[in-house]
Amino acid sequence: MPATPLGRAEQFVWLTARVLEQRRFAFHFLDGDSDAVETALDAYRNDDAGYGHALEPDLRGPVSQPLHVAYALRVLDEIDRCRGGRAERICRYLTACSTAEGALPAVDASLRGYPHAPWMRISDDPPGDLLATGPVVGLLRRNEVWHAWMFRSTDFCWAAIDTLDRTHPYEVLASLAFLASAQDRPRAQGAVERLGRLVREQGLALLEPERAGQVAPPTGYAPGEHHFAHDFASSPDSAARSWFTDTEMERSLDHLAAQQADDGGWPITWREWAPGSALEGRPMVTIEALRTLRAYGRLG
Repeated sequence: MPATPLGRAEQFVWLTARVLEQRRFAFHFLDGDSDAVETALDAYRNDDAGYGHALEPDLRGPVSQPLHVAYALRVLDEIDRCRGGRAERICRYLTACSTAEGALPAVDASLRGYPHAPWMRISDDPPGDLLATGPVVGLLRRNEVWHAWMFRSTDFCWAAIDTLDRTHPYEVLASLAFLASAQDRPRAQGAVERLGRLVREQGLALLEPERAGQVAPPTGYAPGEHHFAHDFASSPDSAARSWFTDTEMERSLDHLAAQQADDGGWPITWREWAPGSALEGRPMVTIEALRTLRAYGRLG
């Protein structure tokens, strides 16, 4: 195995990753081509302008799903392709699958009959969900996409964030993704500060990573499924960076670097329910770990 963390991770990606994650790795770390990333992503796109085919590994089957679209938009944002006609077509899909309140469900009923993670509940009339809606609206706003769908979905996100009391890490991350590009910056800043207080008061970020084996994760999470400071503040310019002291951030980054396994990849922490989803998830996690370490000057 190569001696550097990046070199070890590269070997892991070539050995285990889907073509999409191989192309993403090459784009971020090997001066790879953005066209190649988009071509790989297009393999998951459906005729309804949504994305399926297990793009998000915990949802199997070919049908389009909002969580697949959220991941697709993240990839398009990375390569600066999240605008124009492509984004408008995606918004037409979002309009078609939205709830009556204009939000996105976490899981659309079309997934029924296909394999999926057991915690993904399928309903004939699913409610709107901040976890699905917040990141999508945030990424579209970030890329200056304007579409009628975004007016009601934005109102939904604000209402959901304003009423958050007891929350959990993934809901906080979805809120941050929305707030990062919200137009009302004073309101967004106030919401970020309130979320930071909730994270600390409710112990949603494990600030002493060395105690991970002794501390229970949030309710409903798998054993060992903790979130750390770097998960909320994945770069120094993140709005959540102010939630943590320099010492807390350094501990978190030390822990992240130490999590690289002997095979060069980083582990997933959520519950493993199928071999394929776990195998596909690790390269995705590995790329995010490398990007975070590089953002803080810790990649070497």
